[in-house]
Amino acid sequence: MRLFRADRFRAADSAPAPHPLPAGRPAAARRRGTAVLTSGAMVLAALSAVGTLQVVQSQSASAAVPVGYAKTPPMGFNDWNSFGCDVDEQLVKQTADLFVDKGLKAAGYTYVNIDDCWMTKTRDAQGHLVPDPVKFPDGIKGTADYVHGLGLKLGIYESAGTETCQHFPGSLGHEQTDANDFAAWGVDFLKYDNCGTTKENSSTQAQHMARYQAMADALGKSGRKIVYSLCQWGVQNPWTWGSSMASLWRTTGDIYDGWASVKKIIAANASLAQYARPGAWNDPDMLEVGNGGMTDTEYRTHFAMWAVMAAPLLIGTDLRTATPETMAILTNADLIAVDQDSLGVQGQIVASANGTMVLSKPLANGDRAVALYNPTDAPAGISIRSGQLGLPASAAYRVKDLWSKGTFETAGTISADVPAHGTAVYRVKAIGDFSTVQPLVLVSAQAPANPVGTDLAVAPGRSATFTSTVTNYGKATLSDVRVTGAPSGGWSVSSSNAWSRATLASEKTLTTTWNVTAPAGAAPGSYLIPLVVTYAWGDGHTVTVARREIGVQVLPAPPTGTVGLSAVTWVSATNGWGPVEKDRSNGGKGAGDGKPLSIRGTTYPKGLGTNATSDILYYLGGACSSFTSTVGVDDEMAGHPGDVIFQVFGDDTKVADSGAVTGASAPVAVTANLTGLTWLRLHVDPHGSALYDHADWAAPALTCR
Repeated sequence: MRLFRADRFRAADSAPAPHPLPAGRPAAARRRGTAVLTSGAMVLAALSAVGTLQVVQSQSASAAVPVGYAKTPPMGFNDWNSFGCDVDEQLVKQTADLFVDKGLKAAGYTYVNIDDCWMTKTRDAQGHLVPDPVKFPDGIKGTADYVHGLGLKLGIYESAGTETCQHFPGSLGHEQTDANDFAAWGVDFLKYDNCGTTKENSSTQAQHMARYQAMADALGKSGRKIVYSLCQWGVQNPWTWGSSMASLWRTTGDIYDGWASVKKIIAANASLAQYARPGAWNDPDMLEVGNGGMTDTEYRTHFAMWAVMAAPLLIGTDLRTATPETMAILTNADLIAVDQDSLGVQGQIVASANGTMVLSKPLANGDRAVALYNPTDAPAGISIRSGQLGLPASAAYRVKDLWSKGTFETAGTISADVPAHGTAVYRVKAIGDFSTVQPLVLVSAQAPANPVGTDLAVAPGRSATFTSTVTNYGKATLSDVRVTGAPSGGWSVSSSNAWSRATLASEKTLTTTWNVTAPAGAAPGSYLIPLVVTYAWGDGHTVTVARREIGVQVLPAPPTGTVGLSAVTWVSATNGWGPVEKDRSNGGKGAGDGKPLSIRGTTYPKGLGTNATSDILYYLGGACSSFTSTVGVDDEMAGHPGDVIFQVFGDDTKVADSGAVTGASAPVAVTANLTGLTWLRLHVDPHGSALYDHADWAAPALTCR
């Protein structure tokens, strides 16, 4: 799904449509969504089982339709997330070359897929689709021949309507002609979208199924095995019927390059494990890894969760400029092996607590892949017992960290201290002899909750307290256990109780309380304070060193006097499309690309331009008494149905609410009492879909002492 005409009917139960491109936005711009910042306490989650692993066989299908062609989840590339309509033959060939040169083909990536905008705006006189001769001078056939010559496969795009999402000719009513052409051109994969529909053919499940079945039948008669991918956005529960006609089906609306999107998609797709099996896959959409809108921690979560959920792995970044960090994620052999495991079972949620989840994926050799997933905005300790994972009883278990490649033994608990938005992922196997395997030791930290998402938040020259724990989850006893702080740059760390122990038996914990003091001149920003743990284990008393970085956010000085908020340094800011802008509208995805703030014809020189969902956090330190602002949907969305709610939170208590505001609403005055409060959070809620929700905090001001 992509851009659509504002006057085109969309079924009421359809997934949210993406954001049309405002004037001046490049065609390759990615779609908008939401982002949420919430305060969260650090937790040590003792997770409870919520289900058992099972696989439900989906409907059988006739051999006349293209089912079961993808025995494992397809791996490859799709141009849309990075290039939008800017696709051409040169890009496809360059990408195919890079598959070979950068080791992607060797890693298992096979399909080089062309998305929308590859054709001319009209069919020829005989009713055939015409590849754009400027973009594809050798045609799709010539492009496919090049890709095939490298031992790879070519994919193409169409839509089950009268037009594609970018208003090129759709395949509705032309299914057999198009399928025959795809086969003649040597196409190996078809992504079949859901744009260009009407109320008469997209209101019921039967109508959706009929449109997609028509292309399935046509592909079945084309004489070529073409993997059939339903890009139907999760509308009308395709996981319950998609396997009767295709090899994969989208389970959600479009992904975009932001944490809120990935988090939402994981939550939706993880609950559908029972519908996946070899040759039939839940598809949570293409990968955004490497596109710049998330942190490496979030990209690792994105890739790991797709692998554990047995999802298609379709790269969506420009491989010509991909960083080593991006390539390391995309070519992680251990995670690819989990995704491509021949048993074909999607990882299932086996436990959840405090916003975190544990997924377990049975593997063909009897191992389990385990994902400890922390979508919250604070670090979390996550633990699970071997029995909850479906592993047999054993003296011990070997645990391989699929990111660090470290191998450990555990008596039965798999545990990790997982950063905010992070995922620890392991391969676990029952073993008998554990004497030569390093014990699994978890170094963790607990601190009072703060809304920043780090372990600690302190002002310059001030102190904060946290507790460290060193837990031996291995079968073997540890000896000479020591914990020390290793600060630098004027920081100080001191312990107030025991920081060493002669021995630490299996599943026992050493707990230490620490006091951290920031230098008086510390600049606002993020800092890491290392905790170093040493211990000995095994007959040879092998000495091991473990580290736990304590994240500390040094806060800016509280505001003074009466000050415009755009002149105040925020602690953090998240936004649904591009960055939060100061003294200009949200604009597009890039920084500084907005216009003067304008609400219903009134221009404001100062303020904050956002897009729902948005959160901006400020440190007040009890120094301020009131907040005022005029709010509304920015005029750059004139003529579009933006619909938001502006909310003000002080120390996690809502202190002001604008009610629903649309592009047709008059500017709304918002005031809030902040007396004695430490934190101010400005939140914009999408009030439903995040479409067109360019929301302005105009003339925002604080009154402080």
